[in-house]
Order: sequence, then structure tokens, then C-alpha cells
Amino acid sequence: MTKKPFITKEQATEIIKQFPTPFHIYDEKGIRENARNLNKAFSWNKGFREYFAVKATPTPAILKILKEEGCGTDCSSYSELLMSKKCGFEAPYIMFSSNDTPSEEFAFAREVGAIINLDDITHIEILEKSCGIPETVCCRYNPGGTFSISTTIMDNPGDAKYGMTKPQIIEAYRQLKEKGVKKFGLHAFLASNTVSNEYYPTLAKILFELAVEVKNETGVEISFINLSGGVGVPYTPDKEPNDIFVIGEGVHKVFDEVLVPAGLGDISIYTELGRYMLAPFGHLVTTAIRKKHIYKEYIGVDACAVNLMRPAMYGAYHHITVLGKENAPCDHKYDITGSLCENNDKFAVDRMLPEIDIGDILVIHDTGAHGFAMGYNYNGKLKSAEILLREDGSILEIRRAETVDDYFATLDGYWDVL
Repeated sequence: MTKKPFITKEQATEIIKQFPTPFHIYDEKGIRENARNLNKAFSWNKGFREYFAVKATPTPAILKILKEEGCGTDCSSYSELLMSKKCGFEAPYIMFSSNDTPSEEFAFAREVGAIINLDDITHIEILEKSCGIPETVCCRYNPGGTFSISTTIMDNPGDAKYGMTKPQIIEAYRQLKEKGVKKFGLHAFLASNTVSNEYYPTLAKILFELAVEVKNETGVEISFINLSGGVGVPYTPDKEPNDIFVIGEGVHKVFDEVLVPAGLGDISIYTELGRYMLAPFGHLVTTAIRKKHIYKEYIGVDACAVNLMRPAMYGAYHHITVLGKENAPCDHKYDITGSLCENNDKFAVDRMLPEIDIGDILVIHDTGAHGFAMGYNYNGKLKSAEILLREDGSILEIRRAETVDDYFATLDGYWDVL
């Protein structure tokens, strides 16, 4: 099985004439269609809204596309809040979900009108002292233990640093009600990159039942429930992708079973997707520049972990297509490497691919989320450009590549001191 790139060799060759590799490229048509399908899948809920996780792809041109499709943003830092503001997002289309939060970031979140999602019960006092308690507040829940679907353990929330215990969150709602909060939200994130249509409905049931318990114990009626992220994508070609319509209907069923009988049928459902929204619609495009034969066969490319950290950091799989050789037999075993002085700087290990020649163009799939965003400057490497493939087939540079001047910019005024 394989994956099909959204650009051809001919397109890539033309783009490279203007923008040398490596670069990240995004598929506008795919992004828009995906956002529309998500909205259709949850159209049964009149208050539904997607708050795109900015950390996944903090690129203004991408955020503006999602804004046009009715999405908001989920932010975790001052810079992400500022980017959302500059892109034209306003209350209530900004969510602020952070942890170990500086007081000044709470204050800025209030200034831009973001919905503040509190990670810990102690943050109530910090929020009050830094900028006052707003009329709308969300609280993040951590049920502890392990999170399972059927008999499969998906993740271990008990080891996660995020969220409040059940006694803490119930007490938090009591305190917030006393302090004048009028609109309450509930949020939880229990597993990452699930390729299962059961994840959201299972998580939803946990949160819906907690909302009923909160109402019974405190009199607080939850206004919105944020199912957060966790709906993932199949990085390997042998897996079936999630069906967002099946997922949406699964949440709908649990909604009707748990919330409607409890008199909470007006609760709005929010999502906070990053990977699902963008990953399949981004490629890292790179060129084979070196070959090496020692104990293994190596192909060196002009990209490195600076451009895509996930394989080096997690050993994560990203599918690779050699453009123009899609139908050639995968009869050569290669490690595909970057040039960092780290042995884990590999996009693939022992990967069966067509024979690769110097100058071949490689597409590394599913880099639209947590790809460019996780870039860094180790070894003095520079971040790449980002390119948008428009719906009409034209291309637009939406972030230029870094230059050496950018790399040294923070040293201005210090050269004479050193």
C-alpha cells in the first residue's frame, strides 16, 4: 500500500525553480474540504465550533483559511494569542489552553477576549489577582489512571501533567460560581493521535457524565464541552483514516443518551484539532544530494530534523514518495538522512524504496501539523520556506526561508562585547 502526494513531479520541479528545497507545502483545497466535512459531521449541534490548535501549524495564511471556514483558534502562549489577534480572530473564537501559565499571559488572554481554560485549581486565585475573573471560564479535567477503548489502553492520563482531578474540578466550579462566573466550560485531552472512530464518543461519554455530576453537586450547568484533540491521522499507509462522520454521529448518540435526559441538551460541543485538520495536507519536499555506502545504504537529503523533528524525536514514521518513481518497484533498502551531527537525524530507517538517484525529489508525507512548527536551529541550520498550493493550482510563498541574517539577528549589538 502507498500514499499519493498532492503534487506531481512536474509541479515540484516548477516550484523548485523559484523556491529551492527543502520547503513545506500545504494543500489549500484539501484543508478547506476537511474543515467543511468536520463542520458537517457536527452540524447536529447548533453551537459546534472547531478551535484549531495553533501549535500544530502556527502560520497566518493557514489560520486565515481556517477562519474563512468558520474555525476559531486554540492558543497555548502569548505569541499564539497575538498571532490569532493579528489574523483577525476575536472573542469568542479564541481559546487559551495553557499550563504553568505566567500571570501576564492570563492578562493578555483576557485582553484579546479569549476563553480561558484553567489547567489547575490554584489558577483561579492567580487569574483573579492578575486580571480578574471573567464571566466565561473553562476547566480542564484529568481522570487519572489509564484511558482505554474496549480492551486497548490508548494512553495514561495519570502520568500527564495536565488538568484537575474530579474533586478539584468540582470544587473549582463551586469557587468560580461564587466569584460570578456565568458561563462554564469543560475540557479534557486523554489520548494523542488515535486512529479510531471510537475515541471521541468514548471521551464524550466521560465528559458528558461529569457535566451531569457537576450540575447535581454544584448547581453549575456546563455551557460547552471541548473534546480537545486526539483524533489522529494514519501515518502508515496500511491504516484506514478516521471517518469524521462516523465520529460525529457517535458523539451525537452519546449526547442524546446522557445530556438530553439530564436537561443539558443545549450544551455546545467544541473541538480542538490540529493533526487531523492539517497533517495530511502538508508535505516536506526535499532533494537527494548525497549517497553513501558503508554497512548500510544511505541517501542524504537537503532537509534534516530541523525541518521535521518527529522521526528523530519519536522514531515516528512518515511515508516517503520518490516523485516520478511512484510505480517503480521498492527494491532498495535505505536510511534517508539529514546533515545534522546527530545519528538520529533520519527520516527513514531500513525503508524499502525505489532506487534513488542524486537529484531525485522526495516527498515526506503528513507534515502539515507538528512539522514546520517544531523546527529549531541546531547546528546553525535555518528553517525552510512554507508554500501554499492554491485551489486554482497556483503557488504562494506564505513564509520565506530563514537567512543567516535572521539567525544572527538576536546578537545585534553583542559582537563588540564578545
